[in-house]
Amino acid sequence: MKRRAAKFTGSTSLPARTADPKSAATVPPCPCGHPGGYACCCEPLHAGAAAATAEALMRSRYSAYVLGSEDYLLATWHPSTRPDASLLAAQHPAPTWLGLDVRAHRIIDDDHAIVEFVARYRLGGGPARRLHETSRFVRETQRWYYVDGD
Repeated sequence: MKRRAAKFTGSTSLPARTADPKSAATVPPCPCGHPGGYACCCEPLHAGAAAATAEALMRSRYSAYVLGSEDYLLATWHPSTRPDASLLAAQHPAPTWLGLDVRAHRIIDDDHAIVEFVARYRLGGGPARRLHETSRFVRETQRWYYVDGD
């Protein structure tokens, strides 16, 4: 299954909603590129809801990188591979995330899945770069966790 997500090129701060909740202009974009907006995509997961699929978890983790939510990244990392050190503080210069493209989501069984994606970013004023990864996910106690990636 191949999907193309819209590029996230805005700032990482989310605009305030206006009085008309149905207006497309009032829906803050989701950093992962989901057209439904942050409130319908990654925000519920960042607030503690369980991801329905490994792809949803991967998208929410990308958004967490964009938004600098290290606590969420660590909480959704499987304990067997979770790093001890601070993730985001170690990144110098900090990346500017430019967009996400989900290439594939393969379900292996009820509790294992693989997501292939390309995340685009820039370091400082340098050229845009690509992180192409095939990530492995496991579901335990009805929650998906990132395990590792190639």
